[in-house]
Amino acid sequence: MTAMGNESEAGTQELAGKRAVVTGGSRGIGAAVVRQLLDAGAEVLTTARSATSTVPEGAAFVKADVRTRAGAEAIAAAARETLGGVDIVVHNAGGARPYEEASAIPDEEWQNALDLNYLASVRLDSLLAPAMREQRSGVIVHVSSAAVLTPVGPFLHYVAAKAALETYSRGLSLELAPYGIRVNTVTPGRVATPGGEETREQWARLNVAPGQTNADDTPPLGREGLPDDIADAVLFLVSGRASWLTGSNLVVDGGEFPRG
Repeated sequence: MTAMGNESEAGTQELAGKRAVVTGGSRGIGAAVVRQLLDAGAEVLTTARSATSTVPEGAAFVKADVRTRAGAEAIAAAARETLGGVDIVVHNAGGARPYEEASAIPDEEWQNALDLNYLASVRLDSLLAPAMREQRSGVIVHVSSAAVLTPVGPFLHYVAAKAALETYSRGLSLELAPYGIRVNTVTPGRVATPGGEETREQWARLNVAPGQTNADDTPPLGREGLPDDIADAVLFLVSGRASWLTGSNLVVDGGEFPRG
């Protein structure tokens, strides 16, 4: 746990009374986000496509497929019933399988990538934002990917969907700002998770190397990221410490990916 997480464990409870929804919170970055929100005093509802024993203790859980409208509606209904409303939404669910090249990606995989990495956020936001407007407060965080900074053919459907998510997040921030709702993006780089390791194995198999690594294949800061590195960034963005921050994209990648 990093310093910010330790502050929460020490009892700052900066999110006491807040109600949070985190998609894809059963492992990796999502589970780290759930734990840190719980440590900071929030009530948390998280989601996954299948029931799992790895959901952090203390979080409520709803089985739902965020790729579908029905899944989004199930999450929104569970948030109302379990939490009584929502103050924080963290869209973490995402992913895609690679192909040899962009021209080999079939239509159904393009649609799946869009549904999971982009439209899932659009659908759930459309269901949860109206209540946030009424209460004139709320925070939404979209989790993107630093691979957007160096798009490559085998993952082009994934990075294109994440790029669309970043543009959407910025536009939504402008629309919701007058209602006191902040919308930001967190863009992780290489993070040590089972899903991340699987992705890097796929990169190697396809001879793809996004980013700008050192000779020993580590990010410039000398190590891979940890799930709590990303959760720290999310915790900051949903806290009062970021009360004048909206429409931003916080890249957390150890300096690995090039900036334009």
